[in-house]
Amino acid sequence: MGEPMGYYDDHSSQTRHQPKKKKSWAMPAVVGIILGAVLMILAMPALIQSDLLPYDLSGAEDENRIVDEDQNISGNTQSVEVDVTTQVTEIVEDVAPAVVGVVNLQSRANFWQEQEEGEAGTGSGVIYKVDGDTAYVVTNHHVIQGADKVEVALANESRITAEIVGSDLFTDLAVLKMPSEEVEKAIPIGKSENIKVGEPAIAIGSPLGLQFSGSVTKGIISGKQRAIPQDFNGDGEADWQADVIQTDAAINPGNSGGALINIEGQLIGINSMKIARSAVEGIGFAIPIDEAKPIIDELENEGQVKRPFLGVEAYSISDVPRGERSDTLKLPEDVDNGVYIRTVEPMSPASKAGLEQLDVITELDGEPIQNIIELRQHLYHDKKVGDEMTVTFYRNGEQQETTVTLVSQEDF
Repeated sequence: MGEPMGYYDDHSSQTRHQPKKKKSWAMPAVVGIILGAVLMILAMPALIQSDLLPYDLSGAEDENRIVDEDQNISGNTQSVEVDVTTQVTEIVEDVAPAVVGVVNLQSRANFWQEQEEGEAGTGSGVIYKVDGDTAYVVTNHHVIQGADKVEVALANESRITAEIVGSDLFTDLAVLKMPSEEVEKAIPIGKSENIKVGEPAIAIGSPLGLQFSGSVTKGIISGKQRAIPQDFNGDGEADWQADVIQTDAAINPGNSGGALINIEGQLIGINSMKIARSAVEGIGFAIPIDEAKPIIDELENEGQVKRPFLGVEAYSISDVPRGERSDTLKLPEDVDNGVYIRTVEPMSPASKAGLEQLDVITELDGEPIQNIIELRQHLYHDKKVGDEMTVTFYRNGEQQETTVTLVSQEDF
């Protein structure tokens, strides 16, 4: 009867003290292992330096070790130089001096009603030509618009007073000239017709003012020959359509008039913030150099762009209610596009050709004219002063035709 009692007695005093006896020898063993590891770590540098280890802990062969030449460590030494120069950095270094800041100075009355000169705005410009002691700068029309005086800020931070040679509203271009003694170089001129969508593009200018002059942004050509409507008088109606280069290189206020260059460092466009829409990110626009160069040359030589003059105030019939098209303009129902004449200037080419108020122009030289933008583009792009132009129009519901001899508005 005594043995069964011993079988169930799992909590006897002998059994409860057995775990404590195990701890009495396990604890010193753990401490010993830790101390051994610490001693090994402390001795490791000496073992490595004495080459007493049977394996290499350096992670590389002696000839590939990178060490400071001033350190007194045995083995081969080698200095390391990192060259971060790329094609882009070389191009920017070469071209940047030709991109300048442009300061619009205007006179205004102070508290005592005295006239004083102050900055009305800043933009960018590009030195495109050096001729003897004169340097020529192209910028945007809106950058220098209303200026009483213009200064050009060079890369060396000096400011030079510049003269406005001429400017043009429709292309948003202006030409300045200044002394060339401090000018380092002019920018190489490229061709915008050769650019491809997806190729690199670099924008250089002075975003947010001259304190950020010479800023560089890089992207790609996002699109060619983008047509962007322009409203010059703020009436909500498009007055012109700019054909521009689209890029995702950042173009911000102050970049206007700056350079858009290709990977060869050639000027392919003149940046224009006015064309850009501030509500959209990642989209910037530049005036293609192929379209800008003839305007630049004419501004430089003539001081203005002489465009053919028709002598009418006209509007797109798409803005006219359908009831007015039939009742007032007497148009046939199948005529949906064209330009109606609101007024004709006396003795103008239009007046001499017999055009009258409420005539609706539908074709020029046999080409359909949808709206006022297309009329201006045909007139300004396809015709020259002195050219004859065939005008097809409707009067009182009947189609007629006349020939206009174009003159310059400056000569009218």
